[in-house]
Amino acid sequence: MNIVNSLLLFKKLAFDIFETMKNLIHKPFFKKFLIAVGIFIVFVWLMNVVVMPWYVNSPELKVPKVVGMKEADAITILKDNNLEPLVSDTTYDEKFPRGTIIYQRPNANETVKTGRRIYLFVSGGEPTVSVPLLKGKSLRDARFSLERLGLYLGRIDSVASENPLNMIFDQQYAVGTPLKKGDSVGVSLSIGQSIGTITVPNLIGKSLSDAEKVLADSSLKVGKINYQPSFSLLPNTVLDQYPSKGNKVNPGDSIDLFVTKATEPDNQHPNMEN
Repeated sequence: MNIVNSLLLFKKLAFDIFETMKNLIHKPFFKKFLIAVGIFIVFVWLMNVVVMPWYVNSPELKVPKVVGMKEADAITILKDNNLEPLVSDTTYDEKFPRGTIIYQRPNANETVKTGRRIYLFVSGGEPTVSVPLLKGKSLRDARFSLERLGLYLGRIDSVASENPLNMIFDQQYAVGTPLKKGDSVGVSLSIGQSIGTITVPNLIGKSLSDAEKVLADSSLKVGKINYQPSFSLLPNTVLDQYPSKGNKVNPGDSIDLFVTKATEPDNQHPNMEN
């Protein structure tokens, strides 16, 4: 009796399952599910029967070394070896010239399949920094702003202006100009409004005798002369002056000069003479 009841119960359960499946087949969602399952089965079959055998049996080769080469040369060599070069990134590196390969992945001499992608990293050359805003700063603040970026304060031109005393009102390079670390940036420093009546002439590049004549014609005189050695300029050539050109001074004021002097090749230290 128990066996008969079990068979009847199993028959009923099977019938219910059959009816449920028949109802589901007619529903759009279930049809889409069956299609997706079919596509997945076909995909797996293609991978196992077609793609994987082709990949496994494809020729292998060793990746050539292209680190240190120019980008164009590296790409040509990889393509000639049936590999696919792909420039991945540009990195600043002072050890490698701009436009050369500094790193490749996979590495040289690794065994790969033909057609493998080789990722290349190109050098952007020596790193640069952007010139900061120096206008409106003091010399101390400007020097700090530059040095924290790896730059240095260069030539300082002291010029009379309507700007506050000891304030930088102009700079050699515009804000954002890219410079290499170690470069210098010149500035113009205000000495306040001028009270003089004579404009300081430009003496740089003139001989000491010519500079004396120009100053005399302007009712000015030579002040302290600082001699500095030079291997490229003639002796007694004016290298710099203080105050610089354009400043206003009074009649009879002195202009200090920085002047070249003859020197021996082994003489590396300038002497100061009055």
